[in-house]
Amino acid sequence: MNTAATLDSKLLWRVMKYARPYKGLFFGTALLALVLAPASIASPVLINKMVDDFIVKTIDIDSLTLWTLLLVGVTAIHAALEYLFIYTTNLLGQLVIKDIRVQVFDHLVGLHARYFDLTPIGTSTTRTINDIESINNIFKEGIITIIADIVAIVVVIATMFMISIKLTIICLITMPLMILASYIFKESVKKAFQKVRTQISRMNTFLQERITGMRIVQIFQAEEGEKEKFRKINREYTRANLDSIFAYAVFFPVVEILSAVSLGLMVWWGAKGVLDNSVTLGALISFPLFLNRLFRPIRVIADKFNTLQMGLVASDRIFKVLDTETQIKDTGSFATEKVKGDIEFDKVNFAYDGENKVLHELSFKLRAGQTLAIVGSTGSGKTTIINLLNRFYDVDDGSIRIDGRDIRDYKLDNLRSHLAIVLQDVFLFSGTVFENITLMDPRFKLDDVKKAAAIIGADYFLEKLPGGYDFKVNERGYNLSMGQRQLISFVRALVFNPDILILDEATSSIDTETEAVIQHAIETLIQKRSSIIIAHRLSTVRHADYVLVMANGKAVELGTHDELLNNENGHYRKLYDMQFIEHPAEN
Repeated sequence: MNTAATLDSKLLWRVMKYARPYKGLFFGTALLALVLAPASIASPVLINKMVDDFIVKTIDIDSLTLWTLLLVGVTAIHAALEYLFIYTTNLLGQLVIKDIRVQVFDHLVGLHARYFDLTPIGTSTTRTINDIESINNIFKEGIITIIADIVAIVVVIATMFMISIKLTIICLITMPLMILASYIFKESVKKAFQKVRTQISRMNTFLQERITGMRIVQIFQAEEGEKEKFRKINREYTRANLDSIFAYAVFFPVVEILSAVSLGLMVWWGAKGVLDNSVTLGALISFPLFLNRLFRPIRVIADKFNTLQMGLVASDRIFKVLDTETQIKDTGSFATEKVKGDIEFDKVNFAYDGENKVLHELSFKLRAGQTLAIVGSTGSGKTTIINLLNRFYDVDDGSIRIDGRDIRDYKLDNLRSHLAIVLQDVFLFSGTVFENITLMDPRFKLDDVKKAAAIIGADYFLEKLPGGYDFKVNERGYNLSMGQRQLISFVRALVFNPDILILDEATSSIDTETEAVIQHAIETLIQKRSSIIIAHRLSTVRHADYVLVMANGKAVELGTHDELLNNENGHYRKLYDMQFIEHPAEN
């Protein structure tokens, strides 16, 4: 058994399952395909009859006029059916890819953070847009249209044999060469299209990364190097497209030559047949139309097979995304409207790659309403702690508990509803300030946002923006200062009113004036809830109830700021002295 054929049939069957909600449209389109086959030969059949019966045998103008009107009507009906067929196949394809696109995005939203660590954004974008669009071709130019063309070819050849066996055999002399040319073309274009899909993915990934990081490219004057990289990718993409164009440029002239040879042989033989009465004049006149009906689907059927194949290749890539099992398992059943905020890490081990541990036997407790500051050098595991607490990743060993219950027992959406994070690099979406604060959650109104902004002292900064809370934020918030973005993230956190607040380097990149507002915001936010503050600047953690010092993924010290500072040989004291000796103004 051909493994590739089996794989393609499985993929095709899986794609076709998405048409189940639209089975009425699907079967209607299939019926149209069957109707179009005999309808396509109506014109040459009618012309054959008109010539033989109303011109050769006897000149009957009235009957000829009547059959001419019938020919015009049949042609109009065929055109209408063809329009309906093209429209319904495209409609079916668009409905199917709409459902697949929603499913893929829903799946991506729930994927494990590790997937996004390993997969370039450009690749995911290609899967969600370009590859899904290719699946549309399975319906638009693929399986149904191929069946329609095959049925049409069979009907045309059968009708030709019924009218004249001799002329049909002459016309089909070039058929083996046509089949061979179609096969070679199909294989050539298949390879070229596979290269095109690969190069599109590479180009999307490259452009997404470079456009997002354009400031770094410009700051370090790397424009020429990046231009050369892009020129190389673009050349390879262009070469892949030119390979497919070359195949088309060779194949279609070959088909035209073979069609012309068939037509020439048919006219030569048919003319002799008319003279010796072995072929009727009507057959000789109608057969060029039959040849057109025969060679037109043959010309495109090889291309349609490639289109179908490329759609299956794209569907295979998409199904690999849908079959990715790196989703956080949402098997918990516990849900509560509010948590007290007791947090406990119990002998937690974790490695991002499954081998190199980032956290080693980490244990600590935070009581409800208390604030824990986590400090340590870069790579010590600080951010990993909040990633695990939010279940962006799951622990390898040990457990994390909130209010004495393992976080894996909580329903995932319920767990995260009790947590809010304010990150150093605030991500804002295209939209208004209000939309970025509420994230389009219908529970929150403008008054709720204004009240939250006033509580933390951010209302003055936000309301002086042009349009205030209706100010249009550009992609990633690049038309706002770092401080303004940080304030928006604080207001967002307060609006959602979490039971547990996490601040990850929230004051490390802002000006002095804004820092004063944010320090007030922090004090306001942490008053009634458990809080975890991650910071390099030790001046921001003095008022925390406890300070956890991390080094190489381990908790090396835990205590109050004063307790740890009094230990002259401790890690915290060394970090403190290093920072304030270098930056005494912060003391």
